[in-house]
Amino acid sequence: MDDLDYKALSLLMERGRTAWTELGEHLELSPPAAAERVRKLEEQGVILGYRAIPNADALGYPLIAFVHVTVGSTAQRTTFLKAVARNEQVVECHHIAGDDEYLLKVRCRGTGDLDQFLSVTLKDRIGVSRARTTIALTTVKETTSVPAKPAER
Repeated sequence: MDDLDYKALSLLMERGRTAWTELGEHLELSPPAAAERVRKLEEQGVILGYRAIPNADALGYPLIAFVHVTVGSTAQRTTFLKAVARNEQVVECHHIAGDDEYLLKVRCRGTGDLDQFLSVTLKDRIGVSRARTTIALTTVKETTSVPAKPAER
């Protein structure tokens, strides 16, 4: 990747629906050249896709909870991972180092919804052996962007 690729990626992370003409102007390239550069970034797997970013509060999911999970056996882990992949309330799942095995970021309608998720979904249906939960009071920063600059050599 060169500086123009990083510049293109930076703009697309900020505004994914940028027109080729605008991107071309930003990169000082023609629109087809800008489009070709983006196509190559997609082929290389640098750009994975484009999505709408919903307002979770406006959709009725104002509560964010972080759930540290310990699963136990390998059989339970397989069941857990399949269930997490299907569950729309789980917006992130990370395999982590430390006292617990996984960290989930969960969106809920409220504390009753979270209680249902923890008690029924995680413990009763999946058989999670331990879950520790932290509720976010406010969100200061939430993004899907990553630093888009060349690595220092």
